[in-house]
Amino acid sequence: MSEVFEKTRSGVMGAAVAAFPPHMIIMEESTRDGVPTFWVSRGQIRAVLQAVKSGGTLRMLLDLTCVDERQRIHRDGLPASDFTVVYHIQSFNGPIDEVRFKVPLSVDDPNIGTISDIWPNANWLEREAWDLFGVVFEGHPHLSRILTPPTWVGHPLRKDHYARATERPPYTLSEDQVFHEQEALKFDPESWGMKRHSDNSDFMFLNLGPNHPSVHGVFRVVLQLEGEFIVDAVPDIGFHHRGAEKMAERQTWHSYIPYTDRIDYVGGVMNNFPYVMGVEKLAGITVPPRAQLIRIMLAEFFRISSHLVFYGTMVQDLGQLSPVFYIFTDRERVSRSSKRSAASACIRPSSASVAWRWICRRAGMARFEPSSIICPSVWTSTTNSS
Repeated sequence: MSEVFEKTRSGVMGAAVAAFPPHMIIMEESTRDGVPTFWVSRGQIRAVLQAVKSGGTLRMLLDLTCVDERQRIHRDGLPASDFTVVYHIQSFNGPIDEVRFKVPLSVDDPNIGTISDIWPNANWLEREAWDLFGVVFEGHPHLSRILTPPTWVGHPLRKDHYARATERPPYTLSEDQVFHEQEALKFDPESWGMKRHSDNSDFMFLNLGPNHPSVHGVFRVVLQLEGEFIVDAVPDIGFHHRGAEKMAERQTWHSYIPYTDRIDYVGGVMNNFPYVMGVEKLAGITVPPRAQLIRIMLAEFFRISSHLVFYGTMVQDLGQLSPVFYIFTDRERVSRSSKRSAASACIRPSSASVAWRWICRRAGMARFEPSSIICPSVWTSTTNSS
């Protein structure tokens, strides 16, 4: 019995978890991030998650995702798995902050029961896992595509799915395909989980977007109206999915960093942080204190810049044009300061830590010279490596 489950006997996660029979847990996995991680069989995961939530402290489903492990070579004694469904549970008031459960699935039978009735936010997360990986969540109330168009063929984050258009035959659009695409655009309330009628009236449905003056970006919301009252509003979030995960599959650890900037184009280095910190944790890298300080300062610059864009455009939507010009003037000052600081050079692992040199050595490169780095003072001393 692991230390985490030993702690449950004192009430950390509740008596229900402490009472787990041994057959419910396949094994415990040691992870670089230190999160207690357990492999659970498909038939037992629902009972485990119910017990965890009823325990009283670990009550938030932080994430539910999937991993295509068919091309993984080093498994280090882990259970055989083609697709691994990952459940990440978090606590806000317990000695144990979080716990992770993994369920192994076979490519011939990628099915598992839904937990959307236990955690309602699992509804969208399970749809995403089905859309991108093809894992079927049995009993889901509305298992349909959420990020890709309804006419998409395949599941994009499977390793055998193409990553570039150049891997496909030349694009053609026949009359039959045009008809098929147009039919898919027709609005069907039932496919969105909506009803056409109430007990005493018919609903009207209205599109807000995907292109609308009050929507900054491509974003669609379907409004369900009863007279002048909005009964429901269902967002179509796929327009904002840029396939960043698929792009990462064909990049190196280092070359993917600029892609994280584009997740939020006014957030800049704040979106670099989760990625580079993850790489550094996986590689066992300690970032020098000077680089940590520079990162925080740059993050504050970009936070201010992001807020200025928000307030300027919000006031513009309310009908005031002058404030946006004043606000963008201040934003330009922030941008100029960020450029002078060589933000990218101080954020990427290559200069803010020894990450890039470590990766180069593992790749067989004898030496990496940081002479072109604008911020050389954040480096530790460089030595020859054979």
